Formats: sequence, C-alpha cells, structure tokens
Amino acid sequence: MYSKETNCVHNRQQHQGVNTPVYTSTANRYRGYDEILYPRNYNTENQLAIVDKLCKLEQGEAGMIFSSGTAAIATALFSFLKAGDHVLFSQDIYGGTMKLVVEEFPKYNIAFDFVPHAAMGNIEQMVKENTKLIYTETPSNPLLAIVDLEAIGAIARRKGLLTVVDNTFATPINQNPIPLGIDMVVHSGTKYLGGHHDLCFGAVITSHKLKDVIYQSALNYGGSLNGLDCYLIERSLKTLALRVEKQNASAMKLAEVLQVHEQVQKVYYPGLRQHPNHAVAARQMKGGFGGMLSFELKNPMQTEQFLDKLELIVPALSLGGVDSTICQPATSSHASLTEQERLEQGITNGMLRLSVGIEHVDDLARDLTAALE
Repeated sequence: MYSKETNCVHNRQQHQGVNTPVYTSTANRYRGYDEILYPRNYNTENQLAIVDKLCKLEQGEAGMIFSSGTAAIATALFSFLKAGDHVLFSQDIYGGTMKLVVEEFPKYNIAFDFVPHAAMGNIEQMVKENTKLIYTETPSNPLLAIVDLEAIGAIARRKGLLTVVDNTFATPINQNPIPLGIDMVVHSGTKYLGGHHDLCFGAVITSHKLKDVIYQSALNYGGSLNGLDCYLIERSLKTLALRVEKQNASAMKLAEVLQVHEQVQKVYYPGLRQHPNHAVAARQMKGGFGGMLSFELKNPMQTEQFLDKLELIVPALSLGGVDSTICQPATSSHASLTEQERLEQGITNGMLRLSVGIEHVDDLARDLTAALE
C-alpha cells in the first residue's frame, strides 16, 4: 500500500515508457471475442490507466471515467433509478446537479426531495417506502456545508439504500467517502483532478458489483473520453497531491484573513473552528480542508466593483485549477435556480465563491484586501 502522493504518480505501468502511450485508434485488434477494445466501451489502455489511479486514490474497487462530471453523475443516478423511485438529495448541491434533477427526473416519474444540510442528521425520518438512494455533496457547493458521511452510510445500510457522494470539492487527497461506508463517489474531474482549467471529464468510483450496473447503462448513454484527453488527465493527476496540499494551506490562511476584514460579513470554510461542523470535517477530511471557500460582503451592492478591482484572481465560473478564480454563485454556478431556490439554500447575491490556486498566498491576500478597500 503506497501513499497517495506515490499513487498520484505511479499506476499500472505495463509499458516500457514511464508514461502511458497515447492510443488514438478507435479500431483495435481483438483480444478475444468477449472483450472488444473500443473507446465507447470504456476499456482502452488510456481510459483504464486513469481508472486504476483513481481507484487507488479513492480506495474503491472499480470505476469509470466520462466526458464530463454531469455525464458521470447522470449515468450513476439513472443506472439505478426507475419510474416510481424516490431519491433524497442534500439541498446545497452543485447547481448543475440540481438542474439535472429538477428538469429530468419528472420526465421519468422519479420523485425527489431536497433536504437542508442542517437536517441531514435526521434524514432517516425522511426515507419513504420507495426511496432508493441518498445523494449528498461534502463540502458542499457553494456553502461548504459538511455532511457526516459515516452517519449517512450507516442510515443507508439500515434502510437498504444506495449512497452517492460528490467528492469534487474535497478531492481524494483530502477525503475518501468509500471507507466511511459510501457506495459511490462521483467527481467533476474538470476541477481539481484536471487542475489546469483545460480538461473536461468526470468519474465514478465504486464497487465491482455497482460498476457493472453503471457500465451497462453507460454503453447506451455514451460519454466516453478519447486517448489524448486521457493522457492529459493522467499527466495532471501526477501533481494532484502537490497542488491540493498547497491549495489547502493557502485557503486556510485566506479564510483567516477574510474572517477579520471589516467589509466581510461571513466566511464559509470548514477549516475554521467557527464552522458549525468543523469537528466532523476534521474527522473525515484527514488530508486537509480543501482549496474552496465562500464569503459574503457586508454590502452586496459592491460585488461587481470588488470583482472588477481584482488583479490576480480571475472572475471565472470554474474551479479547482492552479489559477485562483472567483465567482458570484447567484449569477454563475447557481444562475439556473430561481432567486427563491437560491435563498432557500442560503445563497445570497453578496456571496462570492473563491477557488484558491497555487500562487503565493501573500499575493492573493493582498489582491483580496486591496479589492475590498
């Protein structure tokens, strides 16, 4: 058993080269009539090299990679759901996932409820006879709310339910839901796993048994990756531990800087002792508290002015890369929701979500404080 730092670098190297060769061919010689190599079959050398590495990092048995995080999430969900089923979602989830649920589930007569994060500890009381699955995200996007994964896993096992956790914000470097009793982990690999704002992909890590079910649906849905993208993903994963360690440390320092600034109303970061679930985060996020934080300005009317004054930190939608980015969730990641839906989640117009990159933390702190003046 190697460390995560080592597993980021090394994998199933079956070739003479240190790096996995790029296989651009869509046609491959038969290995046998029971195993046809084909990109849409999710079984090329480049695809499997990434899956092998992610399974080691997440401590899962099997997995699949997809062309986007949404493709991974949608395939994982629809592989196990049918008309008449019911799903419980934590309320504070990525806006794209919420949009998928609200717009697509009714078409298939799949019922759902959104559970406030504060009520996740009592989620057992919300389970119905037709409930099939619990889906949560921790830390959540954009409020950095924390869910006790061991507790959720225990409830699900008692009730015979499947569990899915979006581990995008935490990354497998900081948190591993599967050993805590979770069935499936999903990632928007576009974020930290890719880490350079130049790749779009997603992943599902789970058991052999559940992966076989997902695989059969994935064959019908499509959403596979080509060899060149896979090569770039594998290269990015080699530095994942280094990047995340740096981002963890910088985010902690910036959260402390913002917390005492007179123009900031509130800071959301699980590493702060004032965070309502800091103890839970410390227990399950053993690698660190992540590179994401959110904060609210005391004067929401100054949001655009603040963003315009930033020089280093880039106002942009995505997150998890080496470049620090910032966005206003109400007008970006959660713009597809109504104002009422956003307010129900606690997302105000004055909230800003900061993805901390690998720049020197003092430069980032100066950029933030200067823009707040």
